[in-house]
Amino acid sequence: MQRLYDFLRRHPTGVDSFWAVLLCGIGLLQVADDSFNSTAIRLAAVVSVLALGVVVALRRRWTRQMFWLAVATGVYQLLVGIEVHNADFGMLIILYTVAASAEVSRRLSRTALCVGFTAAPLYALRFRMDKGTPTNDILFTLFAIVPFVLAWVMGDSLRTRRAYYAQLVERNQRLEKEREAQAKVAVAAERARIARELHDVVAHNVSVMVVQADGAAYVMDAAPEQAKEALQTISGTGRQALAEMRRLLGVLRTGEPQESEDYVPQPDVEQIEVLVEQVRAAGLDVDFEVEGAPRRLPSGVELTAYRIVQEALTNTRKHGGPEAKASVRLVYFDDGLGLLIEDDGRGSPHELYEDGGADGAGHGLIGMRERIGMVGGTLDAGPRPGGGFRISALLPLKKS
Repeated sequence: MQRLYDFLRRHPTGVDSFWAVLLCGIGLLQVADDSFNSTAIRLAAVVSVLALGVVVALRRRWTRQMFWLAVATGVYQLLVGIEVHNADFGMLIILYTVAASAEVSRRLSRTALCVGFTAAPLYALRFRMDKGTPTNDILFTLFAIVPFVLAWVMGDSLRTRRAYYAQLVERNQRLEKEREAQAKVAVAAERARIARELHDVVAHNVSVMVVQADGAAYVMDAAPEQAKEALQTISGTGRQALAEMRRLLGVLRTGEPQESEDYVPQPDVEQIEVLVEQVRAAGLDVDFEVEGAPRRLPSGVELTAYRIVQEALTNTRKHGGPEAKASVRLVYFDDGLGLLIEDDGRGSPHELYEDGGADGAGHGLIGMRERIGMVGGTLDAGPRPGGGFRISALLPLKKS
């Protein structure tokens, strides 16, 4: 049954042609009857029956043309004097089709309704129908208008439902595309966040381990105790890096931090001092200063502040040279937190503090800008006038 239904939907003209043949057959049987006054009228009626059969057969393929053909047939019947016959039912069908078709303009649809209104009165005037009193004549004419109005109303209602359904489908498709786009944006944002976290963890801790390993190798024979301390620092730094990486991998797997004995909470401003001590132990002379009244800040601001200081000190160790010194200054304002990290080393190559970098490097500074942008802050990074490198950041308590 479903296959038959699908076949009929794929061949609408064939279905309409079947009904057209049936309608013509019924109409011709009536014409063959003796109800028509003369043979000439009977032959003229055959023409109108065949014309309406064509209208029904091709109503969905050429809707506009078939509507005007139906109008012409009706005028032809009035002029020749052909009374109503069964094939005139095709006029109701084409009126319904015009009202239901989305390819037909509203103007033509309203025109078809007006034609339907005038069909019955014109027929009544042409054939001088006498139903008794004038009131009965008027009531009969109004009653004859009803089928035309119903046909148009049914077609227009179907057209409205189809348009509403099409809007729902379009809206659903648009929402689906928007959901896909939002999902892609969310995935890209999450990948960028994880990339920043991995960069901060790996770059800082591995840098400390490399410096300590070089120092341990240098004093291995002359100062075994210092070499032992350096190896212990390497071990502790490695464990910390592994713990933070486990946390990130746990977020990747489940979307939530994993509670375990190796769980490392998100760094905050209070841990910056611990970070500075770690960097000092790795051999970099760092001056640390806090101004204002320390207080709890939003977690996003605290994590951003920690990562900026971490990345800045890592860059100093990488690019400042062996004799470089650094300073870290935190300033608590009423509406935010200020950061100033400076060093007197050689400084980073120019392309590393440009947006993106011509060589694709400078991912740490790119990560800084992304982090600060997420909390609505500002960043200024570049070489100092007197030598070295300077990073200045302002992190507001609320996004502007």
